[in-house]
Amino acid sequence: MTGRLEASSETVPIDLALQGGGSHGAFTWGVLDRLLEEPWMKIEAISGTSAGAMNAAILVSGYLKGGTQGAREALDAYWERVAASARYSPIQRSMFDRLMNRWSLDTSPGYVMMDLLSRLVSPYDLNPFGYNPIRSILEECIDFVHLSEAPIKLFITATNVHTGRGKIFRNKEITPEVLLASACLPTLFQAIEIDGEPYWDGGYAGNPTISPLVRESDACDVILVQINPRERRVTPRSAGDILDRLNEISFNSPLMKELRMIALLRQAVDPGVGEGCRWAKMRTHRILTDKLVEFGASSKLNAEGRFLHVLKEEGRKAAEDFLKLHGADVGERSTADLDILLAEC
Repeated sequence: MTGRLEASSETVPIDLALQGGGSHGAFTWGVLDRLLEEPWMKIEAISGTSAGAMNAAILVSGYLKGGTQGAREALDAYWERVAASARYSPIQRSMFDRLMNRWSLDTSPGYVMMDLLSRLVSPYDLNPFGYNPIRSILEECIDFVHLSEAPIKLFITATNVHTGRGKIFRNKEITPEVLLASACLPTLFQAIEIDGEPYWDGGYAGNPTISPLVRESDACDVILVQINPRERRVTPRSAGDILDRLNEISFNSPLMKELRMIALLRQAVDPGVGEGCRWAKMRTHRILTDKLVEFGASSKLNAEGRFLHVLKEEGRKAAEDFLKLHGADVGERSTADLDILLAEC
């Protein structure tokens, strides 16, 4: 229900949980762009991983400078810079994919070569200087110095290579290195060192992590923007498809465990005080689309401007559908069916 509180000054505090997924993060760009148009939603905190971490930090930095409009403009500027940097990348759609109007990179010579090398050669040999084009874009788009002053809490997850455990970085701790660590796929990039510790993609530990939203935010509604498909109806048979599905399952696993815990505590915990009660009281919502499955896993590395805008518009549409169906439920009741997760135990 859009414009639900047009005649009222009341706002509903919400948290956002943003998944990672490469260039599919442009879907989240569209979702955020639409949600930021709703004056009744007040973002208290954001937990993000990988591309979700980028979107989260960009939003908070833009909001700090210019409110909701500043956040929308900052997200636009970031993704336009990503598209510009990818314009001359060797990883482009092949002529065949263009003729077939497909956004995948499965027949791209640059992608095929990179995919093969990433399975055989270490990134320490392929990219000895640790170059990452996203670093300069982040430095241009985010005011890291003043993130600690932002009214929106940030929680960025990365995975400690030595311990295998997730590390959550908060506003004052967030640097370009933290965001790059949260998106560091170990087959493509060298581990990012922070305070002498190496980190890989946060998706291995939490994609995204829900716990800090429960423990450190006053909001009781979490909107999960989901990118990685939880289910696929086709059995993968090629080596590439099998590896991609394994990555999707492993990246979704930590999140499913936290959502399952919310469902379990909702049934088992008596009303009262304490952290268990806080988990049980969380109201959960999801914004997602089946379209991302159709694009294929290789399209996560397609940063072509036209594709990013297709994803953005799909994100806006998904958010619009959510608001029409469930806008009135935010602040009142959960709209994500988590009880189904208990049947899988």
